[in-house]
Amino acid sequence: MTAISANAAFASQAAFRAIMEAFARPGDIRRISAEAAPAPLAPATAALVQSLADYDTPVWLDPALAVSAIADWIRFRTGAPIAGEPSHAAFAIVSDAAALPDFALFAQGSDEYPDRSTTLIVQVARFSGPAFTLEGPGIKAKRQIAAEPLPADFAERCALNRELFPRGVDVVLVAGDQAAALPRSIRVSRGP
Repeated sequence: MTAISANAAFASQAAFRAIMEAFARPGDIRRISAEAAPAPLAPATAALVQSLADYDTPVWLDPALAVSAIADWIRFRTGAPIAGEPSHAAFAIVSDAAALPDFALFAQGSDEYPDRSTTLIVQVARFSGPAFTLEGPGIKAKRQIAAEPLPADFAERCALNRELFPRGVDVVLVAGDQAAALPRSIRVSRGP
C-alpha cells in the first residue's frame, strides 16, 4: 500500500467514525475533512461521500452538482452510480440548502427495511442563524443547533419525517469541514 492510499484509507475511516458519532449525538457538530474536494462540494461532503458511498449505493445530485465533473469525481472515487431520480438514491447531495427538495421525493424505506431510505447530505453556508431545538434519542434533554440557509419550513418537514418513523430520511448538515446529523428519530422544532 502506498502512502497516498494509506492516508486516504485513514481519512475515510476517520470520516466514518465522525459521522457515526454525529448520528449517536444528534446536533453535535463534528469536524470532517478531506484532502481535496471539487467545488462546489464542501470538504466534509467529499469526505462523507468517499467514506459512505460505493458501487451499491446510488448518489443523487441536485441541479447545481449534476455536472459531469462532480459526477465523474464521485464515480471515480467511490464507484457509486449517479441516480437520475431522488427516490432511487441511497445518498443525496444538496448544495443549495434553500432549495432543498421535499423529503417525500426521496426513498423513505419501509417498515421492514427502513435502511432502504435516502440519507440527505445538505450543504449550508454556516452553523449559525435561527436556532432549532432537538429532542430524542442521543440527546440528554434538549440541544440547540443553528444552520443557514434552510427552507422556512425545515422544522415542519422534520416533524412530518419523524411521524413516518421507522421510515423516513436522515439528514446530515454540512458547512465547510463541519457536519451535524439529524436522524429521523429526533424531534426538531423552531427556536430555543
